[in-house]
Amino acid sequence: MDKLLAEMQFGEILLQKGYVHPEQIKEALEVQRIKPRRLGEILLDLGYVEEEHVLEALSEQFGIPVELDLSQQVDMNLITKVPINFIREYFMAPFKQNGAGYLVALNDPINLLPLDDLRVLLGGPVQPVLCRKMDIQKIVDSYFDNQTQNTAEMIDTIAMAEEEGATTVHTLDAVETEKDLLDLANEAPIIKLINLLITGAVKERASDIHIEPFEREVRVRYRIDGVLYEKFTIPKSQQAAVISRIKIMSNLNIAEHRLPQDGRIKIKLSGKEIDIRVSILPTAFGERVVLRILEKGNFLFSLEDLGMDERDHKIFDRLITVSHGIILVTGPTGSGKSTTLYASLQRVNSPDKNIITLEDPIEYLIAGIGQIQVRPKIGLTFAAGLRSILRQDPDIILVGEIRDLETAEMAVQASLTGHLVFATLHTNDSAGAITRLTNMGIEPFLVTSSCIAIQAQRLVRKICTQCKEPYTPDRNPLEELGIKTQDPRANTLWRGKGCQKCMERGYYGRTGIFELLLMSPRIQELVLEGADSNVIKREAHKEGMRTLREDGAEKMLRGITTLEEVLRVTRDDVFEETF
Repeated sequence: MDKLLAEMQFGEILLQKGYVHPEQIKEALEVQRIKPRRLGEILLDLGYVEEEHVLEALSEQFGIPVELDLSQQVDMNLITKVPINFIREYFMAPFKQNGAGYLVALNDPINLLPLDDLRVLLGGPVQPVLCRKMDIQKIVDSYFDNQTQNTAEMIDTIAMAEEEGATTVHTLDAVETEKDLLDLANEAPIIKLINLLITGAVKERASDIHIEPFEREVRVRYRIDGVLYEKFTIPKSQQAAVISRIKIMSNLNIAEHRLPQDGRIKIKLSGKEIDIRVSILPTAFGERVVLRILEKGNFLFSLEDLGMDERDHKIFDRLITVSHGIILVTGPTGSGKSTTLYASLQRVNSPDKNIITLEDPIEYLIAGIGQIQVRPKIGLTFAAGLRSILRQDPDIILVGEIRDLETAEMAVQASLTGHLVFATLHTNDSAGAITRLTNMGIEPFLVTSSCIAIQAQRLVRKICTQCKEPYTPDRNPLEELGIKTQDPRANTLWRGKGCQKCMERGYYGRTGIFELLLMSPRIQELVLEGADSNVIKREAHKEGMRTLREDGAEKMLRGITTLEEVLRVTRDDVFEETF
């Protein structure tokens, strides 16, 4: 059927049924001339029709039945007979056997040619059924879940095969990084096991996979929302095969077992690009592996999403628009420093700014910004890269991490010559960054003249909103946090009971707690006098700075996180005890 004619017929059916007015059709057609899309999609976006109306009109137009509820009808064994790429590309999937044939869910009846491919794949006749996009997306998600839930079964299968004297599986096939990991469902057992470990980690939002050998077993743990959880135990006899497979995927030397090795794996998973950093370290019971999972793609967070309180957010938002100076973000590994800096760059990014970054690694891509990957093996260090960046006429520079005196000197020099520099530093609190710079060898007068603000931060787990419940807390932990007994909010706190959404953990996702120190005239005097970090921090607190523990306590009182979580991440923030 000609597309133009089909669109005209579709519009007429909607008009006859009284779902739209002629003016609305006319408006949608004008939008279609500017941005060619299906008429039904445009009407949906404009809010003039419901998806059920669109499906009803398409059903009448093409003579295809409609099914609005697939929840109890989807046969997962049938779905996994079809490659995930096919389902995603054509947005159609078989969901139920119908006699000798099969029912196929689809949302767009214009292109029915892929049904011929499904007929061949399934070996029987197929009948199209119009369904909502949401229901077909659930089928894609179910495919993903089905591939990730069988890891324990796979481990049991490998162990059983070994007991029965089966030959050890071959693991030396080169990985095809262009394939989607979900398509590699029929590979050799060890290959499939590693794929399942990775897909399971991504599904559970894990940031790291730890594979740890011990005397009698190999333990697998996931780090989820900053905390390690034990997931599986792999038979000791399969340790060498698992490690070899990971080395092959990351292009490392499989014959080297005595020295540490670092590598990278690039894969596709459910259509997303995943970058995995691999670290292998020899231990007493074999090689220990940590896989750091980074989802490649465009940065999606804004400053508002980070969790800053209103006062700090306004100050920070103003600071990142100044013309020159250094803004330091400090905290341990995994405290969200890079996320804060990316959100800051995204805020100030505009066509009239030249922004260049030096990173290790590049975690997210931001359109309009020059991002450089540090490569120390070939001499491209932070210091060397920073020296070259200054010749590129930048307005704003991001230095992934200040690790040594040379990098620190270059960052200070850049800020003093009219550039805004964002950088990270590994210190426990904001005032500690000042002493760290002076201990590196930066003169105090250079610190005061270049640094304009230092923000320390941590990440705390958020209470799962689905199983959130109130309770009455003990007074002792509240006093440890410095909560005043007269604060009525302290009478009732919140915690997660545990549910399916949060995997019975009571937490889902994370937010930041912050400590923003401004380089005020009085703070500058203390730095020049050589005052220690406690004195500097005390003065900043008098000037209105909220400490990490205070910010965490406020988020606890607002029901965002728990008392235990704030205490866990601020154990080293003992500044309050000095009051």
